[in-house]
Amino acid sequence: MSKQINVALIGNPNTGKTSVFNALTGLNQKVGNYPGITVEKKEGVCKLPRGVKAHIIDLPGTYSLNASSLDENVVIELLLNKKDKDFPDIAVVVSDVENLKRNLLLFTQIKDLEIPTLLVINMADRMSYKGISLDIDYLEEHLQTKIALISTRKGQGIDNLKNLIANYKDLSITPCLNASEIDRDYFDSLRKAFPNQLLYKLWLVITQDVNFGKTDRNEIDAVANFKTKSKGDLKRLQQKETIKRYQFINNVLKKGQTIDISQAKDLRTKFDRILTHKVWGYVIFFFILLTIFQAIYDWSSVPMDFIDSIFASLSEWVKNMLPDGAFTNLLAEGIIPGLGGIVIFIPQIAFLFLFIAVLEESGYMSRVVFLMDRVMRRFGLSGKSVVPLISGTACAIPAIMATRNIESWKERLITILVTPFTTCSARLPVYLIIIALVIPEGRILGLSYQALTLMLLYLIGFVTAVFSAYILNKILKIRSKTFFVVEMPNYKLPMFKNVALTVIEKTKSFVFGAGKIILAISIVLWFLASYGPGDAFNNAENIVKSEYASQHLTKEDLQQKIASHKLEHSFIGITGRAIEPVIRPLGYDWKIGIAIVSSFAAREVFVGTLATIYSVGSDEEETIKNRMASEVNPILGGPLFTFASGISLLLFYAFAMQCMSTLAIVKKETNSWKWPVLQLVIMTTFAYIVALIAFQFLK
Repeated sequence: MSKQINVALIGNPNTGKTSVFNALTGLNQKVGNYPGITVEKKEGVCKLPRGVKAHIIDLPGTYSLNASSLDENVVIELLLNKKDKDFPDIAVVVSDVENLKRNLLLFTQIKDLEIPTLLVINMADRMSYKGISLDIDYLEEHLQTKIALISTRKGQGIDNLKNLIANYKDLSITPCLNASEIDRDYFDSLRKAFPNQLLYKLWLVITQDVNFGKTDRNEIDAVANFKTKSKGDLKRLQQKETIKRYQFINNVLKKGQTIDISQAKDLRTKFDRILTHKVWGYVIFFFILLTIFQAIYDWSSVPMDFIDSIFASLSEWVKNMLPDGAFTNLLAEGIIPGLGGIVIFIPQIAFLFLFIAVLEESGYMSRVVFLMDRVMRRFGLSGKSVVPLISGTACAIPAIMATRNIESWKERLITILVTPFTTCSARLPVYLIIIALVIPEGRILGLSYQALTLMLLYLIGFVTAVFSAYILNKILKIRSKTFFVVEMPNYKLPMFKNVALTVIEKTKSFVFGAGKIILAISIVLWFLASYGPGDAFNNAENIVKSEYASQHLTKEDLQQKIASHKLEHSFIGITGRAIEPVIRPLGYDWKIGIAIVSSFAAREVFVGTLATIYSVGSDEEETIKNRMASEVNPILGGPLFTFASGISLLLFYAFAMQCMSTLAIVKKETNSWKWPVLQLVIMTTFAYIVALIAFQFLK
């Protein structure tokens, strides 16, 4: 059996690179980060003919090897460092049949690095639709490579692509053109100074800010310090190189590609005119969001109720079937309810990611970014800030990482600081359970009050982020100007496989990422709630019996009173009582206080914490929602979760910085604790004040 080969998937954004990655790897893929940096790393495994295994790495999209961002640097650093464990045996450059000219610039650069390079021309099914025909033999001859003409949408050409990858040793490593002709004298002197190095690699090291392993550092520094040209001269040489490459590409495509414009049938312009209209564009986007939130509620209610009852039944079954003891209590009152508090939201999280994936796959999300740029400019944000703010609806962490594309440091900093205001999917479980408790189930114009409330919370988060950016813009006195550039991909029907893989991957990452934290916190909380110091806890049974001796309580009521007394005098009860005076004006009791504090690990832990606390000592088979609905306010009487306390809690979570992972990523991206600490203090104070006003006004 052959050894595993490394395959690097490289290409411009919007060429269908992810579709090719999914077609090759299927579910055999994982997502992580590159060591030491916050750039997402996607890799997977593909079985090739003759038992060959391919380790495929999907590199960030880049237009050329002239890097202008951290994402693009990752591509260059991998291609230039042969000592990297992921250094490719073959580079697979994915291009789009409609933008072949632009895509070939990157291809010719990679060929100059003398890595076996395969050209994939994707979206072949659109050729007849666009009036495009290609002379593959001619293109292969002049580009010095093999070409895989594929359509990931129709599954065409994938087997041929796998064969070509498996036979990568047959690919020519001869460059397409001699780029050193742009300045013979300079490149000759460079070749003489470093005779054992590849010329184009030397050129990239000199012109790019690349990072290598320590083993290469001395050699790389020597090359980077090769000073025979000023910075301006090097920039002009880069421009000459790009012109020379495009001259070569134009000459090849004159004969290798034919486009009959009369055959092209394109509705894109008509759609763009409507979807990016300065009035109708916003109206359509608003109604799309409304539809999404309505669907999240309507479609997921049945599976959620089923999951809720399953976990309640499972806890009861464990209590009845296993012998009494600490382990049984840990399972029934700690682990199972804690996990139930997150698993119950899988349907809604999955539907949210489903809609986001469909919007991205269809090409509509790029129009939203373009549309919202008009609004962002008025508030001092870069147009590119829209991407992190929209991405923040999934998770603030990758959204903050996405700010690296913003050139101005101040604009980037403002975007980082305000992004956590946008409602992320981790807030969703908190919103959903509270909305279900305090917002009635009626409808207006076919839309449920609950869906409208959720929509309103998303809008509040977004408006607060934009308004905060406006204030920060005035305080930090930003004067820098940047240009907003976004590529509008063609509209296309979303590919089922891509959407399904995105939903599975994102939901799995959400559940398992949160699950680890929730499981650990559930065990700690169960211990703190099941044990306590002193006689008040240890003699709870005698104390309660003597207190209620005259009331002739039933056995069940007495057990419930004992459980409540124990919980109140447990370690967690004492902690909760200590912070209760601070949160009581917001309408919360000590149990909600514990949930708020523990949810600082991750917002979604709030529901799991309450599920664990309410399940401790309970012998009844009840769902989380029912237990929360039956809680009584110890001060005011009546239900604890009223409209006033519910709205107060929703607003607190809408504005509070309740996620230590977000603070960690802000520290990493700003390289300072100053900004995350300010973020934590200001957002939490603001959240407290708003929640206080809301409760006092509504109660």
